Amino acid sequence: MEQSDSFKMTYSAQQQEEIRNIREKYIPPQADKMAQLRALDSAVTRKATAASLAVGLVGALLLGVGMSLIMSVFGDFLGQADMPVGIAVGAVGIAGVVLAYPLYNRTLRRERQRVAPEILRLTDELLK
Repeated sequence: MEQSDSFKMTYSAQQQEEIRNIREKYIPPQADKMAQLRALDSAVTRKATAASLAVGLVGALLLGVGMSLIMSVFGDFLGQADMPVGIAVGAVGIAGVVLAYPLYNRTLRRERQRVAPEILRLTDELLK
């Protein structure tokens, strides 16, 4: 029988998993096509949602300020102009709230058109 001078060590499954996790930290990330596709698709809706939320929230805040002016919370500050100013500010706020959903649809449509070539290219590669 021949004796070898080499040493062989085996690790448990838990240790091997830990070794793989540490190794993956140092390997450059590979661009997964399905992950790219998901990221592009979610970026479209995320941008539209952020824009419409911003406009809707600002509109709701302006509506609240207008209501406060109408109810004379700031009456001492504006004097007799509190009612007309409150109506004007509230109307701008209502317009912001009403325009939030059409802004969402417009932004979503525009972003889909912008990203469509890349999404179609990725889907063609994945389907073939």
